[in-house]
Amino acid sequence: MLMQTHEARLAALREELKRHQYDGFIVPISDEHMSEYVGDYAQRLGWLTGFGGSAGFAAVTLTHAAIFVDGRYTVQVREQVSAALFEYCSIPADSLAGWLAKVSENGARIAYDPWLHTAGWAAALERALAPAGIALVAAARNPIDAVWADQPAPSPAPALVHEDALAGQSSADKRAGVADWLERQGHDAVVIPALDSIAWLLNIRGNDVSHTPVALSYVIAHKDGHADLFIAPEKVTPELVQHLGNAVRVRDRSAFVAGLGELAGKRVAVDPDFGVAAIAQTLQAAGATVVAAQDPTILAKAMKNPVEQAGQRDAQVRDGAAVSKFLRWLAIEAPKGTVDELSAAARLAAFRREDAGLRDLSFDTISAAAGHAALPHYKVDEDSNIPIPPGSIYLVDSGGQYATATGSGTTDITRTVWIGPGAPSAEMKDRFTRVLKGHIQIDRAVFPQGTAGGQLDVLARQYLWEAGVDYAHGTGHGVGSFLGVHEGPQRIAKPSGGQAGTGQELFAGMILSNEPGYYKQGAFGIRIENLVLVEEREIAGAEGRWLGFETLTFVPIDRTLIEKSLLTADEIAWLDAYHAKVRTLLGPLLAGDDLAWLERETQPL
Repeated sequence: MLMQTHEARLAALREELKRHQYDGFIVPISDEHMSEYVGDYAQRLGWLTGFGGSAGFAAVTLTHAAIFVDGRYTVQVREQVSAALFEYCSIPADSLAGWLAKVSENGARIAYDPWLHTAGWAAALERALAPAGIALVAAARNPIDAVWADQPAPSPAPALVHEDALAGQSSADKRAGVADWLERQGHDAVVIPALDSIAWLLNIRGNDVSHTPVALSYVIAHKDGHADLFIAPEKVTPELVQHLGNAVRVRDRSAFVAGLGELAGKRVAVDPDFGVAAIAQTLQAAGATVVAAQDPTILAKAMKNPVEQAGQRDAQVRDGAAVSKFLRWLAIEAPKGTVDELSAAARLAAFRREDAGLRDLSFDTISAAAGHAALPHYKVDEDSNIPIPPGSIYLVDSGGQYATATGSGTTDITRTVWIGPGAPSAEMKDRFTRVLKGHIQIDRAVFPQGTAGGQLDVLARQYLWEAGVDYAHGTGHGVGSFLGVHEGPQRIAKPSGGQAGTGQELFAGMILSNEPGYYKQGAFGIRIENLVLVEEREIAGAEGRWLGFETLTFVPIDRTLIEKSLLTADEIAWLDAYHAKVRTLLGPLLAGDDLAWLERETQPL
C-alpha cells in the first residue's frame, strides 16, 4: 500500500514537471534557511520517497529516479524506500551530475527550487552538467508543493522573547556588534537567513522546528544598527514588539523579497552556507553587490558568555539526573527482555519531562540495541524497532532543551551500557576501554590559543588506531545555548576530506561534544559522549595563552564494560574523580533507590 502511495506521488510529480516543460527535478531535505532540521511543511523528500533520515536528496526525471544518501543511511534507505521506484545511490561515490548525465538526453532541462539550495551548489551543478548539454533551471514554484495536497502549513506558533537575563547580552548590544562589523568590512547590510542566528541576534526563540527552539523568519541588519525582521504576522505578539524596540522594524515574511529589492546599489553580505540561491539572485537582479562572507553572528554565538555558561551547567545537572534515573530503570527492566528500542526512548523522555524546565528534546533519541548500535545515526521507528536483547550492548544518544527563570541550555549525551545477564566479551571491553581512553584524552587536553579542532582529533582515535580500528564520524560538534544541538563553526574531526569547521580556531566559551566511538557492523556499537566547554588555563611559566576543557556532562559511565588493565593510573584517577563529581552534582537531585544506584555506580574503580 505504501509503495502504491509513493508510486502515485512520483507519477503526480512527473505530470507536474511535464506541465512546466521540465525534464527532471532535485528534491533535498532542506528549507529556505538551510536548516539541519526542518518543519513538517518542508519534509518534501520524506513525502515523495518515504525516507525518514535527516540527510540526503532525490533526483527525479520523467523516466528515472534515484535517492542519494551517505553511509549512515545505507541500511535505512533500503528499509524505507522502494527499489522499484528509486535507484539507491551512495554519497560521495555516486555524483548527482554523473547520474543525471547518464539518464538524461542532451538539451534536458533539470529544475531545482532556488529557495532550497545555496548559490554555490547551483553554480557547481550547472558547471558539471554543461558538458552533457543539460541545463539547470530555477523553478518559479516548487513542483512538489503543487501536487502535495495535504502539505502542512508552516508553524503559526508565536515567536517568544528570550529574556536578556537568560541571554547574558542585550539584542541592542549584539546588533551594535554586527553594525561595527559591517562598518569595518565596508558593507551596507547583511542578510541573515539562519534561524538560530536570528534567534541569538534578537534574543527570541520559537516552536517552529522540532527540537530546535527557533521562529521562522529572516533578518536584514543594517550598518546604522537597525534591522528588519520578516516574520508572519500571526507569530508577532505585543510582548515581542515591545522586546524588539524601535530599532527593529517588524515586517510580514511575505515582504522579504521586496525587502531584498530595497537594497539596490548597496553592498550586501550573504553567508554562502546559509543564503539560498534565491536570495543572491534577487539581490543581483535588484542591482545590489552581493559579497560572500560568514554570517557575523556565528562566531559570537559560538562563544558563550558567563550567563549562557551558567545556564548550560544548570541544564546539564537537570539532564544528568533524568538520564541517571533512566539508566537505573533500564538496568532493572531490560534484562527481563520486555524493553524495546521505542519503549526505552519513551521512558527516557518521560524521565526528562519530570523536570519542569524541559521545553523539548534536542533531537530524536538514538535508541539502538545490538546491531543497530553499529549504525551511528540510527533512528528507530515502528518498522525498525526491536527488543533489547538480554546479554547485549545498548547505546542511547539523546538530549534536552531546558529553560527556566534562572538559566537555559541544550544537552547532548551518549551512554553505552551492558544489558545483563552474563558479561560482555573481551572484544567489547577492549573496544569500550579504548574509546574511553580517547574520550579522556580529549577531556584532559591542554592546547595553545590558535589550535583548531581538527588538530585535537587524533587524541581521541590513537588507542583505537593502535588496535587497527577507527570510527567514521567526527569526534565533536559545537552545541548552542538553548538553540541547535549542532552548531558551528567549531568542530573536532579529521582535518582531511574538506569537513567544515575542522580548521576553525577554538576560543574560550565554545561548547563541543566529546564523542569517540567504535562500531562493529551487525554486532554492536560503542560511543561515550559528554559536552565540554573551552576555557582558559593558567599554567605556571607558560608562554602565551593556553586553553583546555571544562567537563559539562555528568552521568555514570558503565564500569561493566571497562577492561581496567588497559587504563593507566592517571586514567583511573580521571574516572574516579569524574564519578565523584557525578555523585556531588546529581546526589541532591536523587533520592531512595535512584540515589543508592548512583552511589554504587560511581564508586572508585
